[in-house]
Amino acid sequence: MKPTLILASASPRRRDLLAQAGIACEVRPADVDETPLADEQPDAYVRRLARAKAGAILGDGRPVLGADTAVVLDRSILGKPADAADAARMLRALSGREHEVHSAVALVSGDRCNDSCVTVRVCMRKLDDEEIAAYCRTGEPMDKAGAYAIQGRAAAFVERIDGSYTAVVGPIYETLVLLRTAGVTAWSESDS
Repeated sequence: MKPTLILASASPRRRDLLAQAGIACEVRPADVDETPLADEQPDAYVRRLARAKAGAILGDGRPVLGADTAVVLDRSILGKPADAADAARMLRALSGREHEVHSAVALVSGDRCNDSCVTVRVCMRKLDDEEIAAYCRTGEPMDKAGAYAIQGRAAAFVERIDGSYTAVVGPIYETLVLLRTAGVTAWSESDS
C-alpha cells in the first residue's frame, strides 16, 4: 500500500519529523531553482520555494508536501554553503549574534495549494575559529541553510531560541495543520 503523502524533499529531517507524528510518506525530491528574487522578503522566499517544490511533483491523487527553510542575518538570506570555506564564513557571521529562521510548508491537494510560514529567532553563542573549523570538517553544515544543523552537533552552539524548536528543523505543528485540511492525520489522531 502506498503512503498517503508525498514529500517533495530529500531532507531526512523532514521525513523523520513526519514519521515521529506517525505519517508515512513517499520521498520524491523536487528540483527547483532556489535563487532568491530581487528584493524578495525571507518569508515570501520560503513560501515561494515550498509552493514550487510541492507543485513540481505529480501527486497521482495524493497530497504533496513541499518545504523550505532560510536562515536570515541582517536581512540577508544565508542559503546552503557552496563549500567548507563558505560554511565557515556563514558561521563566523552568525557567531555571537541573533538571527531569524523562516520555515514554510506548502501542501498541494487536488487543485488547492495551502501554505504556512513560521519565524523563529535563534541566538548563537560566540564561536572561535577552531570550533568552526572542527564543525566544518564534520561535513554537517554542507547541506544546511545557514551552515548549521540545530538538531545535530551545532545544538551546542545555540544559546537561546525564541519560538518553536521544530520550526527550525521543520515546522511540524504547521505541517500537521495543513495535512488535516487534506484528511491526512497523525497517529495520535487516528488512534483515538
